[in-house]
Amino acid sequence: MSVQTLNISTSPHLTKGLSTETIMFHVVLAMLPMVFFAIYSFGFNAALVIFTAVVSCVLTEHVLCRISKKPTTIGDWSATITGILLGLTLPPIFPLWMTFLGGVIAIAMGKFLFGGLGYNAFNPALVGRAILQAAFPVAITTWYGAFQLDRFSTINASVLAFPFTEPIVDGTTGATPLSAFKFDGVTTDATDLAFGLVSGSAGETSAILIILGGLYLIRRGFMNWRIPMAILLTVFVFSGLLFWIDPVKYPSPLFMLLSGGLMLGAVFMATDMVASPITSLGVVIYGIIIGALVVVIRIWGGLPEGVMYAILLGNAISPHIDRLIRYRVYGTSKLQKS
Repeated sequence: MSVQTLNISTSPHLTKGLSTETIMFHVVLAMLPMVFFAIYSFGFNAALVIFTAVVSCVLTEHVLCRISKKPTTIGDWSATITGILLGLTLPPIFPLWMTFLGGVIAIAMGKFLFGGLGYNAFNPALVGRAILQAAFPVAITTWYGAFQLDRFSTINASVLAFPFTEPIVDGTTGATPLSAFKFDGVTTDATDLAFGLVSGSAGETSAILIILGGLYLIRRGFMNWRIPMAILLTVFVFSGLLFWIDPVKYPSPLFMLLSGGLMLGAVFMATDMVASPITSLGVVIYGIIIGALVVVIRIWGGLPEGVMYAILLGNAISPHIDRLIRYRVYGTSKLQKS
């Protein structure tokens, strides 16, 4: 007669031996189609910007670890993710020296200053981009048309601009769909937005690839699906209500969903495991706040895009959401105060 033993232990009850390196590596894999499409759309310019951003982030993390006499952490892929995200949020003809500076800021101020991986209060890539936008507003809003015929044979002069000099743009530039709507009242066809046939930051042009990358991470269990779902539903409902009130003045909800950096931000930035809430209700509230801020900034703000600021503000209030949303203690009928 066999004897079966019931093992009882305290939480956490781990079911998979997944390391940080494994999770981060799959995030990199999920972003690779966006990287390849950005290079296909904008050519060598985008390739250099993304590559420089990654090198800057990885190198900065390694140097800071050495200075602080800690083992280097570049092997956990987190710095690589920050570099890819930073590169994807920048214009494809952004000067490389500015890109490198953005990577240094993203890691030093957005991550290392808070204690490194697992302690950052804000998404590091967005911290880097926010500083770049404040410091170089002209360069970061200078766009270049996708699918230029010479994109694989020439490099734009602005990309190779000498540090602290004014970039000179070769060729023609074009407004992003959000800029065209904000300042000219012109909307872009939803098909072009979905398949990335528009101008914009290197990685925000193809909504389809971003969604597929997010679905891959959700399927692997590496992303909380409630966050992007709450953000996108809020934007759809809020903008849909405005469109119903005045379809001439306000854009359609589909345009709001597919344009700009909303998809990239909702799927790969707002879902930062450290800078977002941990409770199920908390992440929904977090997503609703970000989605509402995106619509408010886009419609009534002075800038055509508001995803970056909306996510950073969401990161700032994330700990407070977790404090307000507490689980009911087993065996009690009301929320317990600590």
